[in-house]
Amino acid sequence: MNELRTVWGVSIRRACRVLHAHRSTYNYRGHGDEQAELKKRIKEIAETRVHYGHRCIHVLLRREGWKVNAESIYRLF
Repeated sequence: MNELRTVWGVSIRRACRVLHAHRSTYNYRGHGDEQAELKKRIKEIAETRVHYGHRCIHVLLRREGWKVNAESIYRLF
């Protein structure tokens, strides 16, 4: 879409209309890296404390100051 905009010199609105795409799709920024640090920490804890499950890891993360939900730990674990 950027090529369309630079070659033809059209606005984002017009380029999206021509391609039948929503402007929100053009402006979307993925946020998968927000939890990369949390995933790394969960992996570190799981490697050092092999017998710990997601509940114990959640407690340890809360003690370290992470503001995380138990369900998100279960999903990432």
